[in-house]
Amino acid sequence: MNPEVLVVGAAITDLQVYPVDKTIIDVASYPAEKMVWTVGGDALNESTIITRLGHKVRLVSCVGNDATAQLILSHCKANDIDTEYIKLDPNKTTAINIGLIWKDGERTFINNRSGSLWTLSPDDINLDCVTGAKILSFASIFNSPGLDEKFMVKLFERAKENDMLICADMVAAKRGEKLNDIAGALKFIDYFFPNYDEGKILTGHEAPEEIADELLKLGVKNVILKIGKRGCLVKNKNENFIVPAYSGANCIDTTGAGDNFASGFISGLLENKTLADCAKMANCAASIAIEAVGATNGLTSREIFDQRFKKM
Repeated sequence: MNPEVLVVGAAITDLQVYPVDKTIIDVASYPAEKMVWTVGGDALNESTIITRLGHKVRLVSCVGNDATAQLILSHCKANDIDTEYIKLDPNKTTAINIGLIWKDGERTFINNRSGSLWTLSPDDINLDCVTGAKILSFASIFNSPGLDEKFMVKLFERAKENDMLICADMVAAKRGEKLNDIAGALKFIDYFFPNYDEGKILTGHEAPEEIADELLKLGVKNVILKIGKRGCLVKNKNENFIVPAYSGANCIDTTGAGDNFASGFISGLLENKTLADCAKMANCAASIAIEAVGATNGLTSREIFDQRFKKM
Protein backbone atom coordinates (compact mmCIF):
# COMPACT_ATOMS: atom_id res chain seq x y z
CA MET A 1 0.00 0.00 0.00
CA ASN A 2 1.31 3.46 -0.89
CA PRO A 3 2.18 5.74 2.04
CA GLU A 4 0.19 8.90 2.65
CA VAL A 5 3.28 10.82 3.76
CA LEU A 6 6.96 10.70 2.85
CA VAL A 7 9.16 12.04 5.65
CA VAL A 8 12.74 12.94 4.70
CA GLY A 9 15.44 13.65 7.27
CA ALA A 10 17.34 12.32 10.26
CA ALA A 11 16.78 9.03 12.08
CA ILE A 12 18.95 8.79 15.20
CA THR A 13 18.65 8.01 18.91
CA ASP A 14 18.50 10.32 21.93
CA LEU A 15 19.93 9.67 25.37
CA GLN A 16 17.92 11.99 27.61
CA VAL A 17 19.28 12.97 31.04
CA TYR A 18 16.71 14.56 33.37
CA PRO A 19 16.82 16.88 35.23
CA VAL A 20 20.19 18.62 35.18
CA ASP A 21 21.57 21.98 36.32
CA LYS A 22 24.79 23.89 35.69
CA THR A 23 26.74 21.84 38.25
CA ILE A 24 26.72 18.85 35.90
CA ILE A 25 30.01 20.04 34.40
CA ASP A 26 31.68 20.63 37.77
CA VAL A 27 31.37 17.22 39.40
CA ALA A 28 32.89 13.81 38.79
CA SER A 29 29.54 12.01 39.18
CA TYR A 30 26.07 13.46 38.62
CA PRO A 31 23.04 11.50 39.92
CA ALA A 32 20.23 12.32 37.49
CA GLU A 33 16.69 11.20 38.27
CA LYS A 34 16.16 9.66 34.81
CA MET A 35 18.24 8.55 31.86
CA VAL A 36 16.07 7.52 28.94
CA TRP A 37 17.39 6.13 25.63
CA THR A 38 14.83 6.67 22.89
CA VAL A 39 14.69 6.93 19.12
CA GLY A 40 14.97 10.48 17.85
CA GLY A 41 15.75 12.70 14.92
CA ASP A 42 13.28 15.00 13.22
CA ALA A 43 12.14 12.60 10.50
CA LEU A 44 11.86 9.55 12.75
CA ASN A 45 9.94 11.55 15.35
CA GLU A 46 7.47 12.80 12.73
CA SER A 47 7.10 9.35 11.20
CA THR A 48 6.34 7.85 14.60
CA ILE A 49 3.73 10.40 15.64
CA ILE A 50 1.96 10.58 12.26
CA THR A 51 1.71 6.78 12.28
CA ARG A 52 0.31 6.75 15.80
CA LEU A 53 -2.27 9.27 14.68
CA GLY A 54 -3.47 6.70 12.18
CA HIS A 55 -1.67 7.40 8.89
CA LYS A 56 0.71 5.51 6.58
CA VAL A 57 4.27 6.84 6.53
CA ARG A 58 7.42 6.11 4.54
CA LEU A 59 10.64 7.25 6.29
CA VAL A 60 13.50 8.29 4.00
CA SER A 61 16.87 8.51 5.73
CA CYS A 62 20.29 6.91 6.19
CA VAL A 63 21.88 5.19 9.19
CA GLY A 64 25.00 3.20 9.88
CA ASN A 65 25.08 -0.57 9.92
CA ASP A 66 25.44 -0.75 13.70
CA ALA A 67 23.57 -1.58 16.91
CA THR A 68 22.01 1.87 17.14
CA ALA A 69 20.58 1.48 13.64
CA GLN A 70 19.03 -1.84 14.64
CA LEU A 71 17.21 -0.08 17.49
CA ILE A 72 15.80 2.39 14.97
CA LEU A 73 14.73 -0.31 12.53
CA SER A 74 13.10 -2.31 15.33
CA HIS A 75 11.19 0.79 16.40
CA CYS A 76 10.01 1.37 12.83
CA LYS A 77 8.81 -2.21 12.55
CA ALA A 78 6.94 -1.98 15.85
CA ASN A 79 5.27 1.26 14.72
CA ASP A 80 4.49 0.08 11.16
CA ILE A 81 6.73 2.70 9.50
CA ASP A 82 7.81 1.89 5.93
CA THR A 83 11.63 1.52 5.92
CA GLU A 84 12.17 0.63 2.25
CA TYR A 85 14.12 3.84 1.68
CA ILE A 86 16.24 3.87 4.83
CA LYS A 87 19.77 3.35 3.56
CA LEU A 88 22.17 1.29 5.69
CA ASP A 89 25.70 2.60 5.14
CA PRO A 90 28.53 0.62 6.79
CA ASN A 91 30.75 3.69 6.48
CA LYS A 92 28.46 5.79 8.68
CA THR A 93 27.98 5.86 12.44
CA THR A 94 24.36 6.24 13.47
CA ALA A 95 24.14 9.47 15.43
CA ILE A 96 23.31 9.61 19.13
CA ASN A 97 22.18 12.89 20.70
CA ILE A 98 22.74 13.37 24.42
CA GLY A 99 19.97 15.59 25.71
CA LEU A 100 20.63 17.50 28.92
CA ILE A 101 17.17 18.49 30.13
CA TRP A 102 16.98 21.43 32.53
CA LYS A 103 14.40 21.70 35.29
CA ASP A 104 12.19 24.03 33.22
CA GLY A 105 11.93 21.45 30.42
CA GLU A 106 14.32 23.19 28.02
CA ARG A 107 17.32 21.19 26.84
CA THR A 108 20.82 21.24 25.42
CA PHE A 109 21.91 18.61 22.90
CA ILE A 110 25.39 17.18 22.52
CA ASN A 111 25.90 15.48 19.17
CA ASN A 112 28.77 14.09 17.14
CA ARG A 113 29.76 15.75 13.87
CA SER A 114 30.89 12.38 12.53
CA GLY A 115 27.46 10.82 13.03
CA SER A 116 24.68 10.29 10.50
CA LEU A 117 22.81 13.47 11.52
CA TRP A 118 25.62 15.68 10.21
CA THR A 119 26.79 13.42 7.36
CA LEU A 120 23.37 12.74 5.79
CA SER A 121 23.85 13.78 2.15
CA PRO A 122 21.96 13.87 -1.18
CA ASP A 123 23.72 10.63 -2.16
CA ASP A 124 21.87 8.92 0.72
CA ILE A 125 18.40 9.86 -0.58
CA ASN A 126 16.97 7.80 -3.43
CA LEU A 127 14.52 10.10 -5.22
CA ASP A 128 12.62 7.07 -6.48
CA CYS A 129 10.95 7.24 -3.07
CA VAL A 130 8.98 10.30 -4.19
CA THR A 131 5.89 8.61 -5.49
CA GLY A 132 2.42 7.60 -4.41
CA ALA A 133 2.02 9.87 -1.38
CA LYS A 134 -0.15 12.92 -0.75
CA ILE A 135 2.40 14.86 1.28
CA LEU A 136 6.18 15.23 1.38
CA SER A 137 7.50 16.42 4.73
CA PHE A 138 11.06 17.75 4.79
CA ALA A 139 11.49 17.30 8.50
CA SER A 140 14.01 20.07 9.26
CA ILE A 141 15.78 22.54 7.03
CA PHE A 142 19.38 23.01 8.31
CA ASN A 143 19.31 19.94 10.60
CA SER A 144 21.46 17.91 8.21
CA PRO A 145 23.67 20.54 6.54
CA GLY A 146 24.40 18.32 3.54
CA LEU A 147 20.76 18.51 2.45
CA ASP A 148 21.17 22.01 1.05
CA GLU A 149 19.09 24.26 -1.20
CA LYS A 150 20.22 22.51 -4.39
CA PHE A 151 19.06 19.16 -3.02
CA MET A 152 15.80 20.56 -1.63
CA VAL A 153 14.88 22.13 -4.98
CA LYS A 154 15.50 18.81 -6.73
CA LEU A 155 13.46 16.91 -4.13
CA PHE A 156 10.64 19.44 -4.10
CA GLU A 157 10.42 19.58 -7.89
CA ARG A 158 10.04 15.81 -7.95
CA ALA A 159 7.29 16.04 -5.31
CA LYS A 160 5.39 18.67 -7.28
CA GLU A 161 5.67 16.55 -10.42
CA ASN A 162 3.83 13.90 -8.40
CA ASP A 163 1.16 16.35 -7.17
CA MET A 164 2.27 16.32 -3.54
CA LEU A 165 1.80 18.99 -0.92
CA ILE A 166 5.12 19.99 0.66
CA CYS A 167 5.53 20.65 4.37
CA ALA A 168 8.79 21.67 6.04
CA ASP A 169 10.07 22.42 9.51
CA MET A 170 13.43 23.94 10.38
CA VAL A 171 16.06 24.27 13.10
CA ALA A 172 18.68 26.94 13.72
CA ALA A 173 21.36 26.93 11.02
CA LYS A 174 24.41 24.86 11.97
CA ARG A 175 26.83 26.53 9.55
CA GLY A 176 25.64 30.11 9.54
CA GLU A 177 23.30 29.72 6.58
CA LYS A 178 21.04 32.69 5.84
CA LEU A 179 17.65 33.19 4.22
CA ASN A 180 19.24 33.59 0.78
CA ASP A 181 20.74 30.11 1.13
CA ILE A 182 17.29 28.49 1.07
CA ALA A 183 15.19 31.09 -0.79
CA GLY A 184 15.07 29.00 -3.95
CA ALA A 185 13.53 26.09 -2.07
CA LEU A 186 10.97 28.06 -0.08
CA LYS A 187 8.80 28.82 -3.12
CA PHE A 188 7.84 25.14 -3.29
CA ILE A 189 6.67 24.88 0.33
CA ASP A 190 2.94 24.78 1.01
CA TYR A 191 3.15 24.71 4.84
CA PHE A 192 6.22 25.97 6.73
CA PHE A 193 6.62 25.48 10.52
CA PRO A 194 9.44 27.67 11.94
CA ASN A 195 9.36 28.76 15.56
CA TYR A 196 9.57 32.43 16.51
CA ASP A 197 13.27 32.47 17.39
CA GLU A 198 14.21 30.63 14.19
CA GLY A 199 12.04 32.93 12.10
CA LYS A 200 13.47 36.03 13.77
CA ILE A 201 17.06 34.98 13.06
CA LEU A 202 16.24 33.87 9.53
CA THR A 203 14.34 36.99 8.43
CA GLY A 204 15.76 39.69 10.69
CA HIS A 205 12.26 40.77 11.75
CA GLU A 206 10.95 41.02 15.31
CA ALA A 207 7.17 40.98 14.87
CA PRO A 208 5.63 37.56 14.14
CA GLU A 209 3.47 38.98 11.32
CA GLU A 210 6.55 40.54 9.67
CA ILE A 211 8.44 37.23 9.91
CA ALA A 212 5.54 35.51 8.19
CA ASP A 213 5.25 38.23 5.55
CA GLU A 214 8.93 37.89 4.63
CA LEU A 215 8.53 34.14 4.10
CA LEU A 216 5.32 34.63 2.11
CA LYS A 217 7.18 37.05 -0.19
CA LEU A 218 9.57 34.24 -1.06
CA GLY A 219 6.73 31.98 -2.15
CA VAL A 220 5.76 29.98 0.95
CA LYS A 221 2.01 29.41 0.67
CA ASN A 222 1.18 29.15 4.39
CA VAL A 223 3.40 30.13 7.32
CA ILE A 224 2.59 28.40 10.60
CA LEU A 225 4.81 30.25 13.10
CA LYS A 226 5.18 28.60 16.51
CA ILE A 227 5.02 31.33 19.16
CA GLY A 228 5.53 29.34 22.36
CA LYS A 229 2.86 29.48 25.05
CA ARG A 230 0.69 31.71 22.85
CA GLY A 231 0.25 28.89 20.33
CA CYS A 232 0.89 29.53 16.64
CA LEU A 233 0.36 32.27 14.10
CA VAL A 234 -1.22 31.13 10.84
CA LYS A 235 -0.70 33.47 7.90
CA ASN A 236 -1.18 33.31 4.14
CA LYS A 237 -2.24 35.83 1.50
CA ASN A 238 -5.82 35.82 2.71
CA GLU A 239 -5.77 34.81 6.39
CA ASN A 240 -3.98 35.94 9.53
CA PHE A 241 -4.93 34.46 12.90
CA ILE A 242 -3.52 32.91 16.09
CA VAL A 243 -4.55 29.47 17.32
CA PRO A 244 -4.02 29.31 21.11
CA ALA A 245 -1.87 26.63 22.72
CA TYR A 246 -3.30 24.15 25.23
CA SER A 247 -2.85 25.95 28.55
CA GLY A 248 -2.89 22.99 30.94
CA ALA A 249 0.25 21.13 29.85
CA ASN A 250 2.84 20.17 32.47
CA CYS A 251 6.15 20.84 30.71
CA ILE A 252 8.82 18.26 31.53
CA ASP A 253 10.85 18.03 28.32
CA THR A 254 10.49 20.13 25.17
CA THR A 255 12.47 17.65 23.05
CA GLY A 256 10.53 16.88 19.89
CA ALA A 257 7.76 19.39 20.56
CA GLY A 258 8.23 20.88 17.10
CA ASP A 259 8.25 17.45 15.46
CA ASN A 260 5.00 16.56 17.22
CA PHE A 261 3.56 19.92 16.17
CA ALA A 262 4.33 19.22 12.51
CA SER A 263 2.91 15.70 12.85
CA GLY A 264 -0.37 16.97 14.24
CA PHE A 265 -0.70 19.54 11.48
CA ILE A 266 0.13 17.05 8.71
CA SER A 267 -2.40 14.60 10.14
CA GLY A 268 -5.01 17.36 9.99
CA LEU A 269 -4.21 17.92 6.30
CA LEU A 270 -4.64 14.21 5.61
CA GLU A 271 -8.00 14.32 7.37
CA ASN A 272 -9.17 17.32 5.31
CA LYS A 273 -9.44 19.57 8.36
CA THR A 274 -9.68 23.34 8.09
CA LEU A 275 -6.47 25.34 8.40
CA ALA A 276 -7.47 26.41 11.92
CA ASP A 277 -8.19 22.84 12.98
CA CYS A 278 -4.88 21.63 11.51
CA ALA A 279 -3.14 24.20 13.70
CA LYS A 280 -5.23 23.14 16.68
CA MET A 281 -4.19 19.51 16.10
CA ALA A 282 -0.57 20.68 15.90
CA ASN A 283 -0.81 22.49 19.24
CA CYS A 284 -2.53 19.49 20.78
CA ALA A 285 0.20 17.05 19.73
CA ALA A 286 2.95 19.37 20.97
CA SER A 287 1.23 19.79 24.35
CA ILE A 288 1.21 16.03 24.88
CA ALA A 289 4.83 15.64 23.79
CA ILE A 290 6.25 18.00 26.40
CA GLU A 291 4.67 16.08 29.27
CA ALA A 292 7.06 13.11 28.89
CA VAL A 293 10.83 12.65 28.65
CA GLY A 294 11.72 11.94 25.03
CA ALA A 295 10.22 13.11 21.77
CA THR A 296 7.84 10.19 21.22
CA ASN A 297 7.06 8.95 24.73
CA GLY A 298 4.10 11.26 25.29
CA LEU A 299 1.81 10.78 22.31
CA THR A 300 1.62 6.99 22.22
CA SER A 301 -1.85 6.54 20.68
CA ARG A 302 -4.66 8.29 18.83
CA GLU A 303 -6.84 7.80 21.90
CA ILE A 304 -4.52 9.96 24.03
CA PHE A 305 -4.56 12.63 21.33
CA ASP A 306 -8.36 12.60 20.99
CA GLN A 307 -8.85 12.92 24.75
CA ARG A 308 -6.64 16.02 24.85
CA PHE A 309 -8.16 17.49 21.70
CA LYS A 310 -11.62 17.46 23.29
CA LYS A 311 -10.28 19.74 26.07
CA MET A 312 -8.96 22.40 23.67
